Amino acid sequence: MSKISIVIPVYYNEDTLMDLYQDMKEKILGQIGPYELVFVDDGSGDDSWKIMNEIKALDEYVRLVKLSRNFGEHAALLAGLSVCTGDCAVTKQADLQEDSTLILEMYESWKKGNKVVLAVRRSRDENAVKVFFANMYYAMVRKFVNKNMPVGGCDCYLVDRQVIEVLERLDEKNSSLTLQVLWVGFKTDMVYFDRKDREKGKSRWTFAKKFKLVMDSMMSFSYVPIRFMTYIGVVFDLFALVLMISVLVEYFTNGVPILGWASLMCVILLSAGLILSMLGILGEYVWRTLDASRTRPPFIIDEERTPGHGSAADNEDI
Repeated sequence: MSKISIVIPVYYNEDTLMDLYQDMKEKILGQIGPYELVFVDDGSGDDSWKIMNEIKALDEYVRLVKLSRNFGEHAALLAGLSVCTGDCAVTKQADLQEDSTLILEMYESWKKGNKVVLAVRRSRDENAVKVFFANMYYAMVRKFVNKNMPVGGCDCYLVDRQVIEVLERLDEKNSSLTLQVLWVGFKTDMVYFDRKDREKGKSRWTFAKKFKLVMDSMMSFSYVPIRFMTYIGVVFDLFALVLMISVLVEYFTNGVPILGWASLMCVILLSAGLILSMLGILGEYVWRTLDASRTRPPFIIDEERTPGHGSAADNEDI
């Protein structure tokens, strides 16, 4: 009989972890057959690890992974996928904003032969500003990165064992795991859900992390930033050529003197700003190339507690 692994990244989720487990226990764990819960502590500074161990004491099918520090959600999910043992694995957020029964729908879709199942947001019970910027990000991804990105975006997804093995071989840093899942191109299905607002705890999804996600999405999966630099260069070359011709025409036909300190400074400052912006884009690519060349692991597992071994701890670097 098939086994499913549920991978849950944890970062300052002490307020919701026990509620999350009880919710899954009541709604799905008795219906999905063989299962494995994989909690990955991504360097939380609260009591998340303690509560994770309390959950493990309640359920023999719980696997705990503790990373040596905060590596980010991408790395935490990848760490969970690397140690899970299921025939398929589904990712789930620990903030209680998605109904646990969604996993049942995704699991049934996988049984029908789909190797990737995306949980797509049908609606979001969150403030309008947050929804607006989220939709803008997903629209940008569909336009410039991957046209298969769902309109509402996706919070979690189910992947087949074959897909997990591919994701492990990719070994990418500074990337988006969701876009990697879309990129692999296996048979994909979508299930829809209504995302609830957060009731407990505080979101750690800061502006800096959101900005990094945008940069990672564009730099890792699209040539648009580099092509943008080329287009801007061509536009400014044409603008400069037209301006030069108009100045010369005015000078030779009407005798208008070529003036200029203020206008010259404006052009110089604007050009300098554009050059620095272009260098910044190139710097992003150079830094990412350097980071990849150092072959540092995307995550380091400090401690792992396997199902049926509540007190065992194995330290290893991945």
